[in-house]
Amino acid sequence: MADKGIKLLIVDDEFNTREALSRYLGKKFDVASAENGSDAIEQLKNTDFDLVLTDLRMPKADGMSVLDAAMSKAHPPKCILLTAYGSISEAVTAMKKGAFDFVTKPVKLAKLEEVISAALNAKPVENTANTTQVSAAANGEEPPPPPVSSGGKRIVSPNDTADPMWKVYQTAMAVAPSKSTVLITGESGTGKEVIARYIHDNSARKGLFVPVHCAALTPTLLESELFGYEKGAFTGAAERRRGRFELADGGTVFLDEIGEIDAAIQVKLLRVLENRSFERVGGNETIQCDLRLVAATNRDLRAMVKEGTFREDLFYRLSVINLELPPLRERKTEIPRLAEAFAREFAAENNKPVPGFTPDAIAKLVSKKWNGNIRELRNCIECIVVLAAPGEMISAEDIPDDENGNEPAPAGVETENPLNLERSEKDLILRALAECNNNRSAAAKALGISRRTLYRKLEEFGITG
Repeated sequence: MADKGIKLLIVDDEFNTREALSRYLGKKFDVASAENGSDAIEQLKNTDFDLVLTDLRMPKADGMSVLDAAMSKAHPPKCILLTAYGSISEAVTAMKKGAFDFVTKPVKLAKLEEVISAALNAKPVENTANTTQVSAAANGEEPPPPPVSSGGKRIVSPNDTADPMWKVYQTAMAVAPSKSTVLITGESGTGKEVIARYIHDNSARKGLFVPVHCAALTPTLLESELFGYEKGAFTGAAERRRGRFELADGGTVFLDEIGEIDAAIQVKLLRVLENRSFERVGGNETIQCDLRLVAATNRDLRAMVKEGTFREDLFYRLSVINLELPPLRERKTEIPRLAEAFAREFAAENNKPVPGFTPDAIAKLVSKKWNGNIRELRNCIECIVVLAAPGEMISAEDIPDDENGNEPAPAGVETENPLNLERSEKDLILRALAECNNNRSAAAKALGISRRTLYRKLEEFGITG
């Protein structure tokens, strides 16, 4: 890592820390130092540094001011924050403003060297998040919509800056090229995995997008899935198996329902985020991996931190960038585009012509509550398309009413509704299987759907045998 051509500025008001770091790093880099933020800002005006290592809390001018001065330069240096444990939240804020990473005090030199090496090997920092948007705004124009995902499915992105999802996509697009960890929050069914894939697809990462649904696995199974295991690690471990983190080397791991992981996994996950290293279950070999982590949850992690059920340090590591997805009831303008996109998708899957929507159908779709959010809308459109006769328009009569009319059911009271879409769909599939003597190919044909669609529905409804 030694390179005397690299200029490093160390900023710390503690003499011992500043001098110790200057002596140690001075063996490898061209080091300058500053005893406070004001001195550092003056040096930044006159010198182009490659990297700035700054304390966060200092007299005269703090680390945030130093960061602002660094990021304002035409070619900003990489910035690493030194912070006490109690100010981690401020360091996270600094990372959102452009800092590369932070290291907690007391500083461990091995950890610091890892972060410095990663910073120097990373792509140059841009001092503007989106030049196109800035240019458009300067000319009084509306910025262009975010790009569609390059993955398997096109993103139905908003085309109006007033749309609640506009800011989400703009932030996702801005953060995609970075290595920052992202936490996506929101109700179930709002499209958190879609946003995670969007971030991966618009990044420069060439590895896989590897999703892990934490709530679907017991703690023991989750540990094995994430970290892998060695042969003989436990009963049934007949051979070595690579975990999801290894599979995602060079790519992205998406941890869905991160709020469900237990304390032991939280500790191990924290180490992965800090050092990008881990050991397989039953193994001693330390494995290094280049992965980006995107997590999602429908739970309030801040409340869980206060309750003591989720680690505070892990929360701050996860939420470097936080994207909160609004529920579908707050995204009414998005519903017609989503419905049309789902209709195209399921028409193609079932070899049917794409059906249109009558105006009253669109009006009803927009007026519904959609408590299950986009997932509920998607299931609804799939059922309608599958059951519709070729060439038919989708009308308001084809769309089920909200249960209990437009009023929510009283607390603790379950409603029975014969028009319940999911229950009716499941009953129809069971009836077809019974009439076809459990021949799934024949049942799919009788229902007018593809075998692929039938198998997905069987899995969704938990129908086995």
